Amino acid sequence: MATKRLILIGMATTALLGACGSREDLKPVAGQPAPVIPVGATRAPTTEELTTPDAQARPARSDELLKRSEQREADDFDLPPPG
Repeated sequence: MATKRLILIGMATTALLGACGSREDLKPVAGQPAPVIPVGATRAPTTEELTTPDAQARPARSDELLKRSEQREADDFDLPPPG
C-alpha cells in the first residue's frame, strides 16, 4: 500500500515539474561566444530560420488518387535477392 502511494506521489511530482517550464525567449549565456556562422553564409541564421523545416525535411504529401491502371516502367535496379 505504501509503495503504491509513493509511486503515485512520484508520478504526480514528475507531472507537475514537467508542466512548470518557462515560456520566454532563450538568450545566450553571458560570457559565452556566439554560435559560429555556417560555411558559405554571410550572416548567422535567425531562430525562426533554424526551427522551420525545409521542404526536404517535410516533403509535401500527394493525395492524388490513381484513376487508371498503368504498367510500371522497367526498373534496372529491381533485382531478385541474391542466393
